[in-house]
Amino acid sequence: MIGVYSYDNHITNKQKEISNNFNSIIIDYNEDNKESTANKLIEIVNKKNPTYSPLSLYFIIDNNLVTEQKMVNSLFDILIEKTSLDEEIKNLVLYKKALFNADKIQEVDLLNMLNPLINSKSVWKSHALYLMAEYFYSGGQKEKAKEFFNQIISLEDPNPDIRLQAEKRLNRDLSE
Repeated sequence: MIGVYSYDNHITNKQKEISNNFNSIIIDYNEDNKESTANKLIEIVNKKNPTYSPLSLYFIIDNNLVTEQKMVNSLFDILIEKTSLDEEIKNLVLYKKALFNADKIQEVDLLNMLNPLINSKSVWKSHALYLMAEYFYSGGQKEKAKEFFNQIISLEDPNPDIRLQAEKRLNRDLSE
């Protein structure tokens, strides 16, 4: 009994410590301490905490604290591969990684990144299909874009906003 209580208490204290650390880093952030803030948030990502590791990475991205794409991708990989996340949260992180990289990588790399979502029943599937459709549309590959927009329309339960946007794009820009 004492061992179980001690372990539970240790986990709770560790969570509070990470929480307090994250909050103080965010509160103290300003333009003068970008590098220090980035380093501290990277430490939190590396702790593989299911709550504060993703929040740390998103803060890093939103505030351009790390601009090297390879480094940001390695932080995404820590979340996707090594952090104990709920399956749909992991899918969201995967989608955000693809979104982060979409304008910087080749078609095959983006498809490989999004395939786990496209081939799943995740709530993020329609988002992944939409990202691919817009990727092809912006690259002038209208037939490929049309295929992905049509896949969204034919999904059993797509995100309603994504479906509406796909229908608009098909009717407005891709109709014969």
